Amino acid sequence: MSMTALGLCARWTHVGAGVFLVGTFAFLLLAGRSDRLTVVAWERRLTRWTRWAAGLLLLSGLLSLSYQAAVVTGRSEDALSAATMLRVAGATQFGTVWLLRHGLLLLLAGLILLREREESGWDWAAFRGEGLLLGGTGLGLLAWAGHAAAVEPGGLAAAGADALHLLAVGVWLGGLLPLALLLRAAGQEVGADARPFAVLAARSFSQISLIAVLAVAATGIWNASNQIGNVASLLGTRYGHLLLLKLGLFVPILALAAVNRLRLLPALSGEAETVGRPAMRRLASFVALESALGAAILGVVILMSVTPPGRHAEPWWPLPFRFAYPPPHDVAGAGTRLLVGSQVALVGVLGLVAGWFLGWRRRLVVGVAAAVLVAGLGVALPPLAVEAYPTTYRRSPIPYQAASIADGRHLYATHCAACHGRTAEGDGPDAAGLPRKPANLSDPHVGRHTAGDLFWWLTRGIPGSGMSGFGDRLSEAERWDVVNFLRTVSAAGRARGLTAVVEPDRPWLVAPDFTYAVGPGASRSLKDYRGRRLVLLVLFTLPDSRPRLGQLARNYDILQTMGADVVAAPTDGGDQIISRLGASPRILFPVVTDGAREIVAAYSLFQPAAWRSPPTHVEYLIDRQGYLRARWTPDARDWAEATGLLAEIQQLNQETISVPPAEEHVH
Repeated sequence: MSMTALGLCARWTHVGAGVFLVGTFAFLLLAGRSDRLTVVAWERRLTRWTRWAAGLLLLSGLLSLSYQAAVVTGRSEDALSAATMLRVAGATQFGTVWLLRHGLLLLLAGLILLREREESGWDWAAFRGEGLLLGGTGLGLLAWAGHAAAVEPGGLAAAGADALHLLAVGVWLGGLLPLALLLRAAGQEVGADARPFAVLAARSFSQISLIAVLAVAATGIWNASNQIGNVASLLGTRYGHLLLLKLGLFVPILALAAVNRLRLLPALSGEAETVGRPAMRRLASFVALESALGAAILGVVILMSVTPPGRHAEPWWPLPFRFAYPPPHDVAGAGTRLLVGSQVALVGVLGLVAGWFLGWRRRLVVGVAAAVLVAGLGVALPPLAVEAYPTTYRRSPIPYQAASIADGRHLYATHCAACHGRTAEGDGPDAAGLPRKPANLSDPHVGRHTAGDLFWWLTRGIPGSGMSGFGDRLSEAERWDVVNFLRTVSAAGRARGLTAVVEPDRPWLVAPDFTYAVGPGASRSLKDYRGRRLVLLVLFTLPDSRPRLGQLARNYDILQTMGADVVAAPTDGGDQIISRLGASPRILFPVVTDGAREIVAAYSLFQPAAWRSPPTHVEYLIDRQGYLRARWTPDARDWAEATGLLAEIQQLNQETISVPPAEEHVH
């Protein structure tokens, strides 16, 4: 068996032993004390098992640390290195948590192995209560050594939810085996003395397990939202597949639990020979099966613990379609079908809810309501279904940045403009000979396709259109540069209505990040202003722009007081730009000397007709979250006094909406 398999087995044993101990102590406290001989024998048997579990817990914990040492260094021989294990224990978060947990587990093992004689009911309860406290704390602390602790932001809340998840699993799943053993013993004729105790214990456990399962479901949804994030990561990553497998094992457990609660549990108190004992034995078998499925779930959880979360992995979409609203292409009657279908589906949902509270008509009403729900979805969803590809939900590894857009613009001119046209409107010189007219890439509908769709078409081509793939001609990074450029072209198409007036409370147009330097100073980027200051980006040309730059210089103190800064980029690249500006009036705001070409190449796309005649002067107001909010040209209102600019900055300062920062990567 490989080192990885041994390490995973050690972790599975460790978690399983911890769950068993928590569940056993919780079940013993829940069931209470009894002097019935069968119950005493059952409890004595469980006590022996807790000794074995405590030993396994410590041994498997040591093996887990050994495995982690090999993982950290990447060398299997370090699994046997005491020095490496000590370094891992003393210098990593995993090690810190391991030391804290195993301090508690040593106390737990000592409590179990050195158990004293129980002279009273208080002694009986104290032993089990201390065992539950130590075991539960040790189990819950596992959350701080897993994926939940790495969630940003909100790692504390995520780890807390995961700890609650583990504790609920321990109480519910760990209590199944003790319950199965009790039911099996009490279900025999020789165990008749324990039958009343077993019935009460089963009913009490049914109530507490219902609460625990609800907690498991709620915290599981929370954990999944933190680690998965979206449907693409659920269906298209290994972590998501393991989560689906976990859910697939959880469903039959819920089905068995429903049968146990609704059918077998009420029959336990029936006539002993024909009803009670047979039901008890059957319930014992079902509970044991639940426990076995739970053990399989723990195995899946261990695999998930060593798998990168879906949120941090590239999804490979497995379906040939996806749902999009609004869809990238107009579909005749889509709005009507969506409205009608959604209302029919709502009627179906209300019918399902109402049917649950009915008596003998429940099955009929639920069946009809389910059919209505399916029919409604069948009407509403097809217009929203669009073609999808394996890379549809892939995230671009190349940031949405001016340098990437500039490179993509050059690559587009070299490889794509012949068909799609210099202005990307589908009117290139080679378009006439194609089976299908090339798409107008400046149309806003391009923005409704995912970046992964564009990447797939660039890589593989589009069958039947005459467009071949560029996977063998452009590197992956170059293809993502083209995607960033096409995203900018589409956004520029939607930004044609951008004016010198801020549209209140509606940030939507992402400003590409850029990097620049002023003279010999260190490089800065647009992101450096994120969350702190507004930015007025000025693309200027000398000598025509000199009066406007002087005007901005005279108002620079006011702009800074209002929380805004100015970054000026020359359209001709910036050679000797500082000396060309002259000394009067003095320019104190940053004037780009390195990085201007990339900034101009990217941001000039947001200027109408910029491809036909590059702008000589244009200004963009970028808010604190990284969105383009207004655009000025020499024909804008209040150009001569800069009062319009100050008014729009004041408008942004008064906004109270809360929006997430602009995405660094296109999606």
